[in-house]
Amino acid sequence: MNEFILLTYFFALLVLGIFGSHGFVMVYHYFKHRDNKDPENLPMPEFPKVTIQLPIYNEMYVVRRLIEASCAIEYPADKLEIQVLDDSTDETVELVARIVREMQARGHNILHIRRSNRQGFKAGALKEGLKTATGDYIAIFDADFVPRQKFLMKTLVHFFTDPKIGMVQTRWEHLNGEYSLLTRTQAMALDGHFVMEQTYRNKAGFFINFNGTGGVWRKSCIEDAGNWQSDTLTEDLDLSYRAQLRGWKFKFLRDVTSPAELPAEINALKSQQFRWTKGAIETARKMLPAVWKSDLSLRMKVHSTFHLTSNFAFPFTLVAAVLNVPLLFIKHAGGYEPYFEVLSVFIFAFLGSFLFYTFSQVDVHADWRRRIFLFPLFMAGSMGFAVNNSKAVFEGLFKKKSEFVRTPKYSINEKKDSWKDKKYVPVKLNWTVFVEIALALYCSVGVVSAIYYLEIAAVPFQLLFCMGFSFVSFLSVQQAFQARKHKVEQLSLGAEPATA
Repeated sequence: MNEFILLTYFFALLVLGIFGSHGFVMVYHYFKHRDNKDPENLPMPEFPKVTIQLPIYNEMYVVRRLIEASCAIEYPADKLEIQVLDDSTDETVELVARIVREMQARGHNILHIRRSNRQGFKAGALKEGLKTATGDYIAIFDADFVPRQKFLMKTLVHFFTDPKIGMVQTRWEHLNGEYSLLTRTQAMALDGHFVMEQTYRNKAGFFINFNGTGGVWRKSCIEDAGNWQSDTLTEDLDLSYRAQLRGWKFKFLRDVTSPAELPAEINALKSQQFRWTKGAIETARKMLPAVWKSDLSLRMKVHSTFHLTSNFAFPFTLVAAVLNVPLLFIKHAGGYEPYFEVLSVFIFAFLGSFLFYTFSQVDVHADWRRRIFLFPLFMAGSMGFAVNNSKAVFEGLFKKKSEFVRTPKYSINEKKDSWKDKKYVPVKLNWTVFVEIALALYCSVGVVSAIYYLEIAAVPFQLLFCMGFSFVSFLSVQQAFQARKHKVEQLSLGAEPATA
């Protein structure tokens, strides 16, 4: 049994080490390409017709903010069309209709487009809107975004530098990044993706992906790549790979930002992470055969494989969490010293992640020294999400279909803002929460045992797993309870949940 545990644990760490080496690869490209700056103040040779698509579903708290910001974008009025692709089933419909009438009265070319069903979810809505879109370029913003006035002027100009550029993506900025520990750790995770992965993958010539929002497509690129498809939960990643395999180029603009609201409540964040993780696995299953059959270089194929399969790290993180405790007792009993000396090598994967996220903060934040102190909490939180995201990995791998569950937004910008009394807050707990609670208790045994046996080197990782599962499970229960309590109080008073 000991040998089985040791071999399984070694294999799990080997996989995690391979994925962790990605951090070193990105750091290498960071130093290689960081002086390769994008040209600034490029002249706009012409003003093409643009359609801005705003796909929404039950977004009563943020839809006015989204529409007003979209209408405020600086661009010739006769060249701009705005489509509000509204699949809502609640009072958002009437609210959108009213706001659209207001904007139309002010002279904006804005349309309120409704469908009879949600077939294809977001992908279906975008595809439906594309049928009547008059623009040669399609900008897309989700409901939690507040596009900047200069967005089109700073993005469209790049299409004129190369006729093969099919998509331009901007970096997400965080409206409420300082709201709580939860939003701060999310901000760090997203900065890692945008500042390091998107920026330096793009500069190194690797495939990148449209992030679903905050970007502009050449309409002909969407159509040439096969249009939006709804057979995965990440229609943006899917279309990105299909387009780039067709020879289209993408451009990522690190220094052009699109502000967005981060989920302030953990159960909403879990649903978002579940959708992103499952969709990425579905896309990997769909697109990897095409990647390897293509005439891309081996270097491109390998990097694309890492890009599409990185979420496989979550099940192996879960395996490591479970085996960490018995491994402690095996080590204390002695007899496997060479094995544990070899295991020490995997600490470098942790170092790769630390450097990756450190440089993502250094690159865009003047106060990066303060921010990087959150790294241990971020790592613990990533471990704590292993149950939620492992479930997503297996569902994606084994083709279990589920609907597109959108992440609710509540217009949370400042610390005084509250999500507790809002209509869309989840009040039910998924069964995975009880697994997280059990793992938190289980890993606490590992922490106590490591201290008792003076296995000091094991304490930090035992502690990170314990903190991660405790943090995630505690917040899941606490925030669901708070939301349920508020709803019960409102019902007893005969009040409705807070509206826009």
